[in-house]
Amino acid sequence: MLMPSLLDIIDIFLVALLLYGIYKLMKSSGAINIFIGVLSFIALWILVSYIFKMKLLGGILDKVVSVGAIALIVLFQNELRRFLVMLGSRRRWKNIVALFAQKKNKQVASKAYIVQIVLACKNLAESKTGALIVIENNISLDEYLSTGERTDALVSCRLLENIFYKNTPLHDGAVIIANERIKAAACILPVSRDESVPRQYGLRHRSALGISQVSDAKAIVVSEETGHIALAYMGNIYADLSSKELDRMLNEENGGFLNTPGKLFSPRPKKIAEED
Repeated sequence: MLMPSLLDIIDIFLVALLLYGIYKLMKSSGAINIFIGVLSFIALWILVSYIFKMKLLGGILDKVVSVGAIALIVLFQNELRRFLVMLGSRRRWKNIVALFAQKKNKQVASKAYIVQIVLACKNLAESKTGALIVIENNISLDEYLSTGERTDALVSCRLLENIFYKNTPLHDGAVIIANERIKAAACILPVSRDESVPRQYGLRHRSALGISQVSDAKAIVVSEETGHIALAYMGNIYADLSSKELDRMLNEENGGFLNTPGKLFSPRPKKIAEED
């Protein structure tokens, strides 16, 4: 009996790691049922064509599998787009020293606008004024900017409060922030179709979850019913956040807070207002 080589063990480990990563991505985007269905079809194809060697049915399944790559691209286009953008963003460092210097400067410059966002969310929560704020990351949100009113203004607490003040023209919808500026207000976001989300959850939270499933943006929700603050990121929702927790999470690098001990983390929405 031949013993597996070290290269074989590494190969198996990498395949298992890849499958696990795909599973987590599908689960966070609400496409886990489709992913399981695809795996079931592949298992059926192997069983019919290679184990039982059923020629007629096997031939039909072979034809389907031959165009399967195109079908997978159509089914998982959002997930593939997010994966490729995230993969590319990790290769943007050619000069380590220059990267660290830019990163440090960016953190100093971005602190001011994050403080304004946190302060606005705190005030909106105290007055129980509903709000939905989306912060663009690596994946462009231009297609959603076109659904709202363009502003291109500096991020300020007072401006955000005025936008979401009840009965104002721009209060209904999302504010999108990109490059440390308010790019648009009253934007329409994709609503999450995750079947695991209870129906009583409101439109703001579903929209925040939806945009976090198709992009790497961070979406902040202030509940009009309870005044609770929640943050959606990568298909997950962190609920009932304090202003300090929100500030820390907004300052974290992409997903860096997901595995931080003590964080209020839920793989599915938790303690979310039923209104909005």
